[in-house]
Amino acid sequence: MPTNPIQLTRQLIDIPSITFHEAAVGEFLAEYLAAKKFVVEKMPVTQSAGGERCNVYAGISGQTPDVVLSTHMDTVPPFFASSEDDEFIHGRGACDAKGIIAAQICAAERLRDAGARVGLLFVAGEERDSAGARVANLHPKGSRFLINGEPTDNRLALASKGALRAEVRATGKMGHSAYPELGESAIHKLVPALDRLLQAPLPANEEVGPSTLNIGWIEGGRAPNVIADEAAALVLIRLVGPSQPVREAVTTAVGASASVNFTLDIPFQRFRKIEGLPTMIAAFSTDVPALTAWGEPLLIGPGSIHVAHTPQERLSKKELFEAIDLYTEIATRLVS
Repeated sequence: MPTNPIQLTRQLIDIPSITFHEAAVGEFLAEYLAAKKFVVEKMPVTQSAGGERCNVYAGISGQTPDVVLSTHMDTVPPFFASSEDDEFIHGRGACDAKGIIAAQICAAERLRDAGARVGLLFVAGEERDSAGARVANLHPKGSRFLINGEPTDNRLALASKGALRAEVRATGKMGHSAYPELGESAIHKLVPALDRLLQAPLPANEEVGPSTLNIGWIEGGRAPNVIADEAAALVLIRLVGPSQPVREAVTTAVGASASVNFTLDIPFQRFRKIEGLPTMIAAFSTDVPALTAWGEPLLIGPGSIHVAHTPQERLSKKELFEAIDLYTEIATRLVS
C-alpha cells in the first residue's frame, strides 16, 4: 500500500524529537522503511539523555544510488502534537522537517517503482550542530546528487546563507555595588562590546543580501547589589560569503574588553538552477555543507521557513503533495 503522506507526517510529528532526543523517531523510521522493503542502515551518532540517537539510511538492495533524498529528524523546542484542518497539518516539525520526510519517502517509493536508483538519508542534530550530518559524511553511498529538504515553499534554492556562532565572554572582580571602585563589572565590559558589535559593518552580497547578526542569549552577574564577575553572550551571524572577514570584524568590534570564541562555522552555499522551477535564496543554513561526500547538493522543500520554529508551525497539504511530485521530477531530471 502506498504511503499516506498526511498520516505519516502526523505520526512523525507525534514522536517528540527535540535535538538530542531523536532516538525514538529514528527507530520508527528504520522500522517503517524496512516494512516498505528498503534496505535500512542505522548510523550511531551519540549517546544522549534521550537515548542512543542515530541517522537512518534506506536504499535499494544491491544498488548504488544515483540520487539521495535527505533531511533532518530533529526539531527545536517546545514539542507540541499534531492536528489538522482542511488546509493544514499543524504541530512541531510539520514543515521543519517531518512533512519533508514524508514527502521524500513517497517520492522515493515512486522513483524505485520507476526503476530509479534512489536512497533516503535522515539525520540527527541539524538544529544544533549538524552532528548527524558529519557522521553521515563518513559513510557515503556513492550518490551523484543529494536533494536536501528544508522549508523553501517548494522553490529551488540558488543559495543558502552560512552561520557563524560566537561566544563573547567578559570577566571582572566581584564586589559590593555600593563601592564600585573596589570591583570590576564584567557586565559593564560586555554591554559596550555587544553595542560595538551591533554597529560593526558586515559583508553584503548583491544577489543574496546582507549578513545579519543576532544576539540570542545573555547571562551574567549574581544579584543587583553585587558587581558582576562574569558575563557572556551568544551571537549568531548569517554569512553571505567567507567567514574570515566576519571573524575579524567581530574580534575587532569586541576589542580587549572581552574574549571571543567561535563555536560554529557553516559555510555559505550556492546551488544549481533547474530550468522551469521557481527559485529563492535561503537566509538560513542547512546540513548541506556537512554532507559533501554525498554528491552535488540541491535544496528544496514544502512549507514556509517563516512559521518554522514558531507556535504556529504548519504545512499546507497542497504543498505536501506538490513536494512529492517535485522530488520525483527533480531526481528524474538529474539522472536522465
